Amino acid sequence: MSGTSEGPTPAADLDRSAVTESDHTTSARAGRAYRSVFEAAPLAMAVVDREGLVADANAALGSLLGTDPAALTGQVAADLVDLTSEARIWHAYREVLRGRQAKLRCTRRLKHPDGHAVWVQVTVAPLADAEPGVLLSVADIGAHRELQARLRHLQMHDPVTRLPNRTLFFERLSAALEAESYEQSGTGRIGLCYLDVDGFKAVNDTLGHRVGDRLLAAVAERLTRVADEAGYARSGTPLVARLGGDEFALLVEDSTGTEQLAELAEAALAALQVPFDLAGQRLSLSASIGVVERHAAGTTATGLMQAADTTLYWAKADGKARWTLFDPERNAHRMTRQALSSTLRHAIDRGEFMLDYQPLVAMEDGRLRGVEALVRWNHPQFGVLTPNRFIGLAEEDGSIVPLGRWALATACRQARRWQLDHPGEPPIFVSVNVAVRQVWDSDLVADVAEILAETGLAPHLLQLELTESAVMGSAGRPLQALKSLSDMGVGIAIDDFGTGYSNLAYLSRLPVSVLKLDGSFVRGFQYEEAKDATAAPPNPADEVIVEAMIQLAHRLGLTVTAECVETSAQATRLRRIGCDTGQGWLYSRPVPPDRISELLGTQTYAVGNP
Repeated sequence: MSGTSEGPTPAADLDRSAVTESDHTTSARAGRAYRSVFEAAPLAMAVVDREGLVADANAALGSLLGTDPAALTGQVAADLVDLTSEARIWHAYREVLRGRQAKLRCTRRLKHPDGHAVWVQVTVAPLADAEPGVLLSVADIGAHRELQARLRHLQMHDPVTRLPNRTLFFERLSAALEAESYEQSGTGRIGLCYLDVDGFKAVNDTLGHRVGDRLLAAVAERLTRVADEAGYARSGTPLVARLGGDEFALLVEDSTGTEQLAELAEAALAALQVPFDLAGQRLSLSASIGVVERHAAGTTATGLMQAADTTLYWAKADGKARWTLFDPERNAHRMTRQALSSTLRHAIDRGEFMLDYQPLVAMEDGRLRGVEALVRWNHPQFGVLTPNRFIGLAEEDGSIVPLGRWALATACRQARRWQLDHPGEPPIFVSVNVAVRQVWDSDLVADVAEILAETGLAPHLLQLELTESAVMGSAGRPLQALKSLSDMGVGIAIDDFGTGYSNLAYLSRLPVSVLKLDGSFVRGFQYEEAKDATAAPPNPADEVIVEAMIQLAHRLGLTVTAECVETSAQATRLRRIGCDTGQGWLYSRPVPPDRISELLGTQTYAVGNP
């Protein structure tokens, strides 16, 4: 039997044909469904071929772009949705077209044919099933952006005054200080008026926060008017912002110099000096303004605000109701003061302080009777500092207590050392300055007793100096401390006498043994032998006043020391009217302890001719 090949039966051919026809029907049906969905979709879409031309666009895209969707076919898709204006976006779009990037999403601002702007989010992604081309979808995000803008406005503006708040102010300030902002155009300068309403807390406390808020809103309105008027004459209007509480700022970008800022500050002060009428209340107020104007280059937002805040503080400290211009020299002094304050306590522990001594000389015979201990700070950065640079700081932060205790112990130890080193000479006393806070914040009596016992110095060889205002106001604990020290045998001296209360009646009830006349009285003595024809003539009243004080002090059993004795003529006149002791550059400047040791060998100073 020979083999034959059998072909498919007619029935099988019919089945295959039926399947093929069914597939075509299904595909056509799916295509129509896709087309129907594409046309009816609310999202604006277009199919873009590999060349970047629109192959098909739905009705939503035509409506969004204000044209017939059929007219979009064949147009360059990138031009329709502005994908070519930015190099980064244009490059990414072409990468998606070539299949090298999965997707592109960006936000664009389109112009509708009727003139209004349309904000859209454009998404470009490959078609499904490896179909050639990409799907371009465009979503209208105008409403979303408008909501975002409203929320940002609320976030960036003060609800009470409707002014830009601190956040927006610093955003604008930081932008103004960026190099590209001022290098390409403008003056390259920036100015700031930092304003604080004087006495605003009293308004809140007495009239309530509602009136206080209305007052802040009224202040904001006036400052805005001032800024607008300043802007008319200039290229730009200053930004007015509320930084918090009763603090406002007027930021001037591209300022022309300090004169412009001064005029703005003056206008702001004048505007706020006009009384406010609020809820039947007529309120008068003033403001203090710190003014800073400088080159934008090298300036930071933090640095500018620190300078403005410092200057505002100066304006308030100088009496309020004024503007003050930033002064670099004054600021350097403040920074130095701050640096000293922050290291003062540690400097005591590090042993950075030392004592110099200035002789106290008997007017009658010119012999050395004692010395005043004067503290010096050997600062590692600023060099040797005299007391006027740091004693005030020490009194403010309380470090005067340990510093005073150290000075007292060091001086007593040195006085005892001189006594032991010169046994053949009469011992000299040491005078140590004491601050009132030492009496209040420490047990001064116990400290003195302990130091005297530890050093072996006799109590009568220690003298404590307090200022006149401190001693005259003594009562309670300070007065008891002074009496206890006096009973112990320690001398009490009033320093700078004649510049404060000068209450001699009260003085008689204090345990004081020495008055130190303020140097201004001695400087008032004109030199008898002066040869300068331009010198002022002697004033007899100076000598009369000093002589009266010396006589009265002697009647009260007190001795008198004259400070700032600089010439032999002054020494002669002081000796003539009965002054007991002199101190000043005529005898010696403050010197180290070894120099006092040398003086103890001679002990005698010229006393002048009677």
